[in-house]
Amino acid sequence: MSTTGATADPLAALGTLPGVAGSVESVRKAVDRVYGHRIMRRRSNEITSEAGLRGARGSAALSGADWALEEVRRRTDFSTDDEAQTVGAALRLTAEAGQLLSIWRQSPLRVLARLHLLAAADQGDSVGRPRQDGEPVDEPLVELPLPDASEVAGRLEGLSRLIIAGGSAPALVTAAVVHGELLALRPFGSHNGLVARAAERIVLIGSGLDPKSVCPAEVGHGELGRAAYVAALDGYASGTPDGMAAWITHCGKATELGARESTAVCEALQRGAA
Repeated sequence: MSTTGATADPLAALGTLPGVAGSVESVRKAVDRVYGHRIMRRRSNEITSEAGLRGARGSAALSGADWALEEVRRRTDFSTDDEAQTVGAALRLTAEAGQLLSIWRQSPLRVLARLHLLAAADQGDSVGRPRQDGEPVDEPLVELPLPDASEVAGRLEGLSRLIIAGGSAPALVTAAVVHGELLALRPFGSHNGLVARAAERIVLIGSGLDPKSVCPAEVGHGELGRAAYVAALDGYASGTPDGMAAWITHCGKATELGARESTAVCEALQRGAA
């Protein structure tokens, strides 16, 4: 995403694209339904915990580890193979996201480095820093042209400035742009998808849209499927108004599905079935 141009608040300008305002409103209504549920007044910590588990499962599925929810819930060892390590990374990122809000507002790049460190864990001196030219990138889901290291550095700095400056853009728009930009750039040698979706979660929490983290967009991204995810990302990468709007509305649908998932959990708890 270009961060230059005539408007002082390019993220807010994206909120005026066709269809985006409707998506923003639809997401708000879905989130309000969760927060208005009677179970949230008494058992919100349980809903947050369950949403985190389901969000991690959805994010891991998009990164190639499509496990059943109960398998994620029962497993204690996530070191046995590549899929297990992916699920473990997703769980670590979900657990940490809410703890990084104050740092995110001041230094988003520090948070991204921390997220990659958590996800990659033991991949040598390339962990926790943007990749350099010539270093490989392991992100099989995303087949967009790979920007070089200097472009990555410049665009990350531009994204950081936008986040620190704040602005009037709806939370959905900011979250979608952070998510899309990180996937398009793939700034790290691995786990870029997991990091991008965790960063989206941080924006949704920190913006006040979902302060208790009970509306996991990762659930929706997983439910909508990898093909739809990649197609929407192609729209973001195109930089066209229609493509950007399609990506933002896709992220909106994912957030709505996450909110509906937690609403269903609330209703199950109310019935005593969960």
